Amino acid sequence: MRYGQGLLEEVLRRTDLVQLVGRRVKLVRKGRVMWGCCPFHQEKSPSFKVENERRTYKCFGCGAGGDAFKWLMETEGLSFPEAVERLAGEAGVELPKWSAEDEAREQKKKSLYEVIEAACEFFEAQLRAPGGKAGRDYLKSRGLDDASARQFRLGYAPGGNSALIEHLKARNVTVDDMIAAGLARPADETRGARDFFFNRITFPISDARGRLIAFGARALEADAKPKYINTGETGLFSKGHNLYNFASARPAALKAGTIILAEGYMDVIALVRAGFAQAVAPLGTALTEDQLGLLWRVAPEPILAFDGDEAGLRAGTRAAHLALPHLKPGHSLRFAFLPPGEDPDTLIRREGAGAMQKLLDAAQPLAEVLWRSETEGKDFSTPERRAGLERALADLVGRIADTTIADYYRRDFNERVFEAFKRRQKRPERPYEPRAVRGRSDARRGTGRGGAGFTPQENVSPAVKNSLLARSGRSGALKVKEEEVVALLLEAPELAAVHAEALAALALADPQLDRLRRELLNLAASGSRLEKQALETHLQRSGMAELVRRLQARHGSSQIAAADRTQEGTADGEDVEARWLRAVAQLREMAELAPERLRAVERFKSEATEESWRDAHRLLGTLPNE
Repeated sequence: MRYGQGLLEEVLRRTDLVQLVGRRVKLVRKGRVMWGCCPFHQEKSPSFKVENERRTYKCFGCGAGGDAFKWLMETEGLSFPEAVERLAGEAGVELPKWSAEDEAREQKKKSLYEVIEAACEFFEAQLRAPGGKAGRDYLKSRGLDDASARQFRLGYAPGGNSALIEHLKARNVTVDDMIAAGLARPADETRGARDFFFNRITFPISDARGRLIAFGARALEADAKPKYINTGETGLFSKGHNLYNFASARPAALKAGTIILAEGYMDVIALVRAGFAQAVAPLGTALTEDQLGLLWRVAPEPILAFDGDEAGLRAGTRAAHLALPHLKPGHSLRFAFLPPGEDPDTLIRREGAGAMQKLLDAAQPLAEVLWRSETEGKDFSTPERRAGLERALADLVGRIADTTIADYYRRDFNERVFEAFKRRQKRPERPYEPRAVRGRSDARRGTGRGGAGFTPQENVSPAVKNSLLARSGRSGALKVKEEEVVALLLEAPELAAVHAEALAALALADPQLDRLRRELLNLAASGSRLEKQALETHLQRSGMAELVRRLQARHGSSQIAAADRTQEGTADGEDVEARWLRAVAQLREMAELAPERLRAVERFKSEATEESWRDAHRLLGTLPNE
């Protein structure tokens, strides 16, 4: 650590936290404490407290909290050293001087920043000079005018071996400094030092503080390889530690609550020009852990916008695997795959910003991308292959360090496997046969008219027939199952947020239960903290007190708790979430079988054979034990 604890405490002591936070949050005094609406989640009533005495802020809704350093890191995306330097400067605290070696190293860096800035100005001037026509023509072909080139400080590195070197020499820059800045290649046995970039469009790259540290460059020759190159590793620049356009994108990302990672420089420029100022890109490499950390510094769920071709899908899968060990509550990734043959630049030029926004809005969660990568285009027709899939998914879960997140991923994958392979398939419908033909086939099976076990229609008692027909309407079992699903949500409301997609897709026939379902979804979508007692109070105020009492009386927490205390390993011994998922699956199955039930009852009405009687009972779930 560069700074001692005493110095950090002095910076915090001299910082007016209320004033610092008040730049972003409207605070109201209540006693000796200031309160406001939390900037980290949506809320209508203030639960965000700021105290100068304790020098801390705390949200009692989402749990965010910390000191002045943490505030700058969370709201402005600064690193810890950057936050210390910012607050120390504002508070008038002098930071300790470095050693002579540290100071010399820093001075060297400062001089290299100046060298790179001078090179950028040279490249910009060359683009507008007569010799830069090829560069201007290329940019024009990509839809970029002079204003766009100036906005992103695009330039042109002229052909030849020493145009930049000679320019910088005239400004008293040594060749050694040019080499240290990555602007020149050192001399070898056959030739002297030469420019690193030539006959290329240049894209200046800055660090997180906006200081120029390197260049990317695109060749103008059609057969040039590689098409794009970057400055080599230097004392200022490392490809895996920086992102193109990050310094400019950071404030926009903090305001938007998300950041977009595209694949290349031109994609970023197209996105920014279309209104997506929070766009960045890696620097000619696959996404790295350090770059992932930069993204998470400013947004909890960055969107990775990759091309829809095979390379883009592979890049998405690599990024998904990279993120697994670093996931933490509230922090993940989303993925927007573009149509095949498109990238953000081509899509926006062809269909406009609205098309890009639709893709971003529909970005897939990390779990979906992992599932697709393991299942899409693969054959699971044998038990062994399905078992292999479960093993592969378990290996992915095993890479997640956070145990809570790992548990949720395990459950999510188990549910997907269940839906894909383990759910009982609907029984194929029996093809229609004329009654005369059906009678002959039934006779061959010993169940037709005159066959063994046949119960003639006139011999079916009215009581049996009426009992069965009474169950042919909306099944009482279906109503009970719907109530069970909702009652379990009252017991564990957080399930509404965790399984929002499953809950949204659920169709409840009871209007009152469906209203409660929609209210839960609205609360989850608003970011409200779902707690049992607070939910019950909210539902009572919303006019659903009687429904809550009825559900608690029929499927109350006492029954749930008793079930959870039963012997582990039985179905009733599952936790509330597992019981809810099982109940949802059963409810879906009951709904899927409803049309088949009606057909079976209608058949029984018309012929009242033993087979139709047994089919109707089986589908209504009332078949007696053999």
